[in-house]
Amino acid sequence: MDICEKIAYIKGLTEGLSLDETTKEGKILTAIIDLLGDITEEICDIEDGCDSLMEQIDAVDEDLAAVEEILYDDDDCDCDCDCDDDCDFHDDEVYEIECPVCNDVIYLDADMLKEDGMVCPNCGADLEFDFENDECGCDDCKEESEKEE
Repeated sequence: MDICEKIAYIKGLTEGLSLDETTKEGKILTAIIDLLGDITEEICDIEDGCDSLMEQIDAVDEDLAAVEEILYDDDDCDCDCDCDDDCDFHDDEVYEIECPVCNDVIYLDADMLKEDGMVCPNCGADLEFDFENDECGCDDCKEESEKEE
């Protein structure tokens, strides 16, 4: 029996007792039962609202889990090659190269390496990147590159 059913039961009991509402005790008991009825209605409304919110939170949680799976899934290769392996070529990694002219060490991210080349920030020399098929460094790409040579 939930709280709404209990207050209905108590109201039924008081009606069956035929309380005299003109006496002090009858007025107090009637007022208390009416107050309990009002409180019970509010609690039932709050419970219904909580149930509705919980359903919405569960739906949002499921959607968020799907988004997290897409965003944080590290099983797939991040590069543009056709391999199915997990490659070492990740967008969040930093790579370093040495300029052949000034021997300055330059730090690059994956997006910069995807370009054909760049200008050395120290000496201004043109640097070219030529990875052929070995875009990501994974075993499949290395084997592919070795077959072509």
